Amino acid sequence: MPEEISPFLVICAKSFFLGIIQGLTEFLPISSTAHLRVLPHLFGWNDPGVSLSASLQLGSAVAIIYYFRSQIILIVDSFSSIFKKRNVLNNQNSTLSAYIFIASIPIFILGLIIKLYVPNYSDSNFRGLVSIAITSIIMGTLLALSEIYGNGKKLFKDINLIDIIFLGFAQSLAIFPGVSRSGITLTSALFSGIERKTAARLSFLVGIPAITISGIVELLALVGGLSVIDLIPIIIGILSSFFSSIVAIDFFLRFLAKNNTFVFVFYRLLFGAFILSTL
Repeated sequence: MPEEISPFLVICAKSFFLGIIQGLTEFLPISSTAHLRVLPHLFGWNDPGVSLSASLQLGSAVAIIYYFRSQIILIVDSFSSIFKKRNVLNNQNSTLSAYIFIASIPIFILGLIIKLYVPNYSDSNFRGLVSIAITSIIMGTLLALSEIYGNGKKLFKDINLIDIIFLGFAQSLAIFPGVSRSGITLTSALFSGIERKTAARLSFLVGIPAITISGIVELLALVGGLSVIDLIPIIIGILSSFFSSIVAIDFFLRFLAKNNTFVFVFYRLLFGAFILSTL
């Protein structure tokens, strides 16, 4: 009996750990996908794979919906009014719902193209450690440049359609491991001159559709044919992802209220260099 229970407990513990890593890194500009690929490698574990990594994002998606639940209720209510009223975009929640919709289009199109025409994408060199390391260094450099050249004066009322289109195309790059969805959208917003905390909130909210749908699609692909007992580690991972995501969201918003993002720039540069040094 202990011989049968022990491996199962190990799997549950790994899922719990990976869920925490997913939650803590999803909303910080350091790439959750990169950490879910690199840390198991350092520990000598098998690559959790795209499906499990994406499934754990469901916990993060539920966390951000929960954290911004009051505003999201207003956004959802306002979304339908976009198609019914004129001048509705004068309302901030209606404007935000339109922005979320527009910013989600590029990543859905690119994701669909890859799903249909690049069937072996999950096993491609893009998930290789060298690619992730180089991507981390490039993204860290771009974040630094956005801090240097973005004026950080735009509030939500000053954001325009060009800013959102730019952010949407930037978000689509998160398809590639190591980019960091929150990192690239935050970088885009800072380059557009948006104030840091506003940029972070916008980054979190526009990511809800992509994170949620990606998580659901990959979870359905992952659980097909699994028994109830096999689902337990996945559920544990999603739950730990949810709670750690709440911590990360709250921390990052408080952090950006008083600080710039250079600590994450240095982390990404060191993270990339460290990966390369281990190869």
